[in-house]
Amino acid sequence: MKNILIIFFSFFLLMTMSCKEEYTPKPRGYYRISFQEKAYYQLYSATFPYRFDIPEYSRIVPDDERNAEPFWVNLQIPAHKAELHISYKKVDNNLAKLTEDSRSLAYKHSQKADAIDERIFINHAKKVYGTIYLIDGNAASPLQFYITDSTKNFIRGALYIREVPNIDSIRPVIEFLTPDIIHLIETTEWTR
Repeated sequence: MKNILIIFFSFFLLMTMSCKEEYTPKPRGYYRISFQEKAYYQLYSATFPYRFDIPEYSRIVPDDERNAEPFWVNLQIPAHKAELHISYKKVDNNLAKLTEDSRSLAYKHSQKADAIDERIFINHAKKVYGTIYLIDGNAASPLQFYITDSTKNFIRGALYIREVPNIDSIRPVIEFLTPDIIHLIETTEWTR
């Protein structure tokens, strides 16, 4: 009887250990993001020195930061936890400083960025000139720009997504919002 019990437990132990399956970790997945149809309306205020088109799925709120200046606004896209900070400066023999400050702020992200692609923007008809900085990688701001008429007006914009900057998960949102920002730049007009 003792030998039968030993054989039974040995067999039982052998069966439980032989059926062990190797665990393979699964790659991390991300939620599916649904995007809205592209449609725009013009942001226009008689008091603002500029106007441009913004997406219908966004809203403009005044910048309420402590250092905010007149005509500074934030373009919020709540569905994607994104915000485009738009700051305005009057050009007064300081264009070189304003453009260099914009370039420096964009390149502050170079520590986390894989690459920074600069694109020049020129629209002679509307007197809008500038540079767009496409920042690739895990940077806090994946897109920045400045535009100016070179004599009176200067706008700087910086896109922020209120998520941990993991490029694998936020790249679809960046790719969706980039054409909206390009459209904003292309439709900019100076009202003063």
